Amino acid sequence: MKDFSTILVAVDFSDSSQNAFELALNMANKYSARLVLLHVINEPVDLRGFYVPHISFEKLEEEIEEGAKKMMDSFCRQNLSGFDNYESVIVPGLPYEQIIQQGEQLSADLIVLGTHGRTGLDHVLFGSTAEKVVRKSPLPVLTVRLQED
Repeated sequence: MKDFSTILVAVDFSDSSQNAFELALNMANKYSARLVLLHVINEPVDLRGFYVPHISFEKLEEEIEEGAKKMMDSFCRQNLSGFDNYESVIVPGLPYEQIIQQGEQLSADLIVLGTHGRTGLDHVLFGSTAEKVVRKSPLPVLTVRLQED
């Protein structure tokens, strides 16, 4: 089996992505791999042309990005003490597209992401980022399902 030198883990700060992150971190430790934490800011609905009091669309985008950076910094401080071979990346876009694109750009050997385990109508209506990544990625993908208590 091929060793992993770069592992990309998608992080949306949910319990599911925390679970996937923990597995990715263990793998990065085992293989002495670089760990890349990726957070994708879903492109917000364009509200230009609608009345939105006290804030411009550009300001809203800036505040969302600033909030994501603060959350990522906090996440890294809490979860990566003693592990230095990592970087964090925050990009806007469609999550599944950015996960694949960033994986390719970073020459990742593996993409790790959590799955919420949606079923039925919920799955049909909302789709699954994990499923789209698995279907469309040229890179190996490991999905980690959150265990229900």
